[in-house]
Amino acid sequence: MKGFELSLMDRPEVSSFIFYPRRDPPPTKNTSLCSIEVEEGVFIVCRFYPAAKEAPTILYFHGNGETAGDYDLISSLYSSRGINLFVADYRGYGLSTGEPSMSHILGDAHPIFQEFKKVLQKGGYLEAIFVMGRSLGSVPAIEVAFHYQDELKGLIVESGFSDAFRLLSYIGLPLEGLPTEQGRFPNGDKMCSIHLPTLLIHAAEDRLIPLREAEELFRLCAAEQKDLVVIPRADHNNLMMVARERYFQAIEEFIRRHL
Repeated sequence: MKGFELSLMDRPEVSSFIFYPRRDPPPTKNTSLCSIEVEEGVFIVCRFYPAAKEAPTILYFHGNGETAGDYDLISSLYSSRGINLFVADYRGYGLSTGEPSMSHILGDAHPIFQEFKKVLQKGGYLEAIFVMGRSLGSVPAIEVAFHYQDELKGLIVESGFSDAFRLLSYIGLPLEGLPTEQGRFPNGDKMCSIHLPTLLIHAAEDRLIPLREAEELFRLCAAEQKDLVVIPRADHNNLMMVARERYFQAIEEFIRRHL
């Protein structure tokens, strides 16, 4: 992490390639909303999909083209397996206010985690917490895992990346003029200090974030108990649907093993 200038990732020309915020329609009646003030006057609106009080819970950070509201349809795939799902949004996404940036999604992960714990405590839910991030969501998920290892049961990363500068090249941002020699984005560096049980899931044919990113995260991860599940014949945006049963079975087995 030493030497990395996060401000480089916050440049407008970079953020425009990373973030694709959109608004959400009103929630379904079975959705519980949680509004978290991450800065004075700035609120992140998260969605909680409970399965049972005694069930483990995933704190979930989604990808850059998604919103928490998208999980109104997906949440049942978790609850049917006895897993509570708490989906955090980003500034400017869904029902949240503010503007997204890489600095914000890292900084906001901390108040989100603290308020998420309060939701579990006030609701009488089992405090068996896993943190999960998909794609861009690997950034706040790894941030939470890095800082709060003693409060978590495990880390799950789906379609994640180790180095954000490589990610920018993958998504087509010209890197000329960006001082990339000032250090790597610290996803991979943080993994060197994460001893939590870790599950990595990645598509074999991911053309946006190549499989080698997951392989590097797996190699760098300091956990003794770590697994890499590669989904064959799948790409970045369809691996959950291509191998739905294998995808959710891997998550469920990982959670049951580390409760």
